[in-house]
Amino acid sequence: MKQVIRTVIVAMLVASVGTACGDKTSSRGNDEIDRKVEALLSKMTLDEKIGQMNQITSGGMQIYVTNQIKSGGIGSILNEIDPLVVDSLQRIAVEESRLGIPILFSRDVIHGFKTIFPVPLGQAASWNPQVVENGGRVAAIEASSVGVRWTFAPMLDIARDVRWGRSVEGFGEDPYLTSVLGVAMIKGLQGENLSDPTAVAACAKHFVGYGAAEGGRDYNTAMISTEQLRNIYLPPFKAVAEAGVATFMISFNEINGIPNSGNGYLATEILRKQWKYDGLLVSDWNSVGEMQNHGFVKDDAEAAIVALNAGIDMDMENHVYAPNLKQLVKEGKVKESQIDDAVRRILKLKFQLGLFENPYVGKRESVFYAEDHLKKAKEAAIESAILLKNENDVLPLKESVKSIAVIGPMADAQHDQMGTWVFDGDKTHTVTPLAALRAEYGDKVKINYVPGLNYSRDLDKKQFAQAVAAARSSDVVLFFGGEEAIMSGEAHSRADISLPGAQKELIAELAKTGKPLVLIVMAGRPIEIYKELPLVNTYLFSFHPGTMGGPALADLIFGKAVPSGKLPVTYPKMVGQLPLYYNHKNTGRPAQDELPMIDNIPLEAGQVSLGCTSYYLDAGKDPLFPFGFGLSYTTFAYSDLQLSAQEIKTGGSIKVSCSVKNTGAREGAEIVQLYIRDLVGSVTRPVRELKAFEKVTLKPGEAKTVEFTLTADALKFYNNKDEEILEPGDYTLWVGPSSAEGLETSFVLK
Repeated sequence: MKQVIRTVIVAMLVASVGTACGDKTSSRGNDEIDRKVEALLSKMTLDEKIGQMNQITSGGMQIYVTNQIKSGGIGSILNEIDPLVVDSLQRIAVEESRLGIPILFSRDVIHGFKTIFPVPLGQAASWNPQVVENGGRVAAIEASSVGVRWTFAPMLDIARDVRWGRSVEGFGEDPYLTSVLGVAMIKGLQGENLSDPTAVAACAKHFVGYGAAEGGRDYNTAMISTEQLRNIYLPPFKAVAEAGVATFMISFNEINGIPNSGNGYLATEILRKQWKYDGLLVSDWNSVGEMQNHGFVKDDAEAAIVALNAGIDMDMENHVYAPNLKQLVKEGKVKESQIDDAVRRILKLKFQLGLFENPYVGKRESVFYAEDHLKKAKEAAIESAILLKNENDVLPLKESVKSIAVIGPMADAQHDQMGTWVFDGDKTHTVTPLAALRAEYGDKVKINYVPGLNYSRDLDKKQFAQAVAAARSSDVVLFFGGEEAIMSGEAHSRADISLPGAQKELIAELAKTGKPLVLIVMAGRPIEIYKELPLVNTYLFSFHPGTMGGPALADLIFGKAVPSGKLPVTYPKMVGQLPLYYNHKNTGRPAQDELPMIDNIPLEAGQVSLGCTSYYLDAGKDPLFPFGFGLSYTTFAYSDLQLSAQEIKTGGSIKVSCSVKNTGAREGAEIVQLYIRDLVGSVTRPVRELKAFEKVTLKPGEAKTVEFTLTADALKFYNNKDEEILEPGDYTLWVGPSSAEGLETSFVLK
């Protein structure tokens, strides 16, 4: 264990990495950049200033684009990844425009550029900040090699409804876990110093509350109380702001009737004034113009006024600032000083990235799919896999297994295995489970491969008989199912989150063979599986694992690697339970452990004879699997939970320790989790809140004491008056393997 003591609050974690996540220039260096910015700003015309606030998608070497660059009319270009074109456009900006201000080239690099790591929600399942940092660093090295110096990641939206397609882009439902992993990603993307040619400016998105979209429908309305906004949705953004993330992106959505692109309370009051954040704030794609669709502004000119007044510095593909701001200044509807403030932040980032000194990509050796990159991607895929069921210890496969049936639409899906938001990955570099099993283990077992279905939504059952025959002639059946990549991501929400196509029917047919059945799912969200789960012996969930997902899964199947992933979201039994999350409120009538269910209700039962508590007659009160849950090929025992004191005083802390022992026969890693509950508050508090976690690797029979420091500051929360408060009172504390179990004790905050 590299680090035994884990400080609980995010602010302390952020301080520990601090400037490593951003520009590590000294105060003198920042002063020098500020002087350069002011000197350059003083020379700029109003047209040139507005040009810096204009971000467009690449049109290559089109005459319109090149003329705009010559006149200083473009500050940033999206989606140009040909280094020859990047340098040609940059040369026009630097050598042919009046002031020689370089272009900032940007791209959505979400979980890899060429070497694709697991989707972010998959990386979150590792509960390992180093995995996330490695993914960011590899992505930055590869993307920067073609001139990309700004990316729109990490996504820090808390998502409590996995119908929402963009759940896949974030780190789950918990603000603390998202904060820790968000800091790790920006550390990887930005490196030690933004001026390093391999550094890519990160962007904290989407600010804020986008994940609370009603019904899980993308872009939809969000209604969020002040208390929920502050305690659930804002903390990850505050953490990365303090850690030095270079940029922020405003979100599409509205909160409580105000579109965020025009919400000055969020962008100016909270981000700028309260958090003292001085980095660049960019709109989302056309989010400024879309305020007209919301019914908040009447035209582009009014949209420009509202967005600038709210504090948005750069206009991403809205085409709202460039045509309108100059006239609005003349009319006195916006102030040129507001434009100056925005341009200062844009120029500062360009200086921090070293673009004025080194604007060109030049000739570089290819870094795509480097051996070290592939190694890290495989490690990430291994740590991201979650073992959810393993009846009769079917996995890892035993030496007695001489033949396996490999069946299912995701067994050899090179494209879909990479997952959503992969613009630049090359599927020919994807190693699928089928390819890995054949290459690494084909000399040990006979592999009987039948797709059964050609893609995840396939309804054609003509291969079923062949698949069943392959299963009957094999010792074990491996079914690789899930979703295609297109079924999650932006604008890809689902009302039915069960296995699509005829996958459920095929699983049922395979189960009839009586052969041990292993279900491996690759998807962008938890899949409704409660009806199929009793049919399978083992359930291994992988999200979309990326380029090296095949070798990772093959090693897990054969026991060369041991699962250690844990759920970063609550896994529902059925879609009707959504939204579903572990850190819910208790209600006035919480459900009991023993509940009457729909199949056991007597005929003509009295209306109140079932009791009156909060649960579903057909789904109960619990999820299929709780947040933080995941099995291993070994077992762990928790004991000797100790507190250094029974009281915490304001400004103080206590030490929490617990012994964790590997009680199985294999080495394995366990993610030890600490939760608390504030029993009484002036604003009601969640039934549990994650406050710390630590991943420990233990040999068979080995025990270690894991120690956490719980501070009084970690117990602060916001009320509905927008006040951060710390209230004395009683707390329950748990340390254990998930949000639903663990050793329990209590303490008092004095």
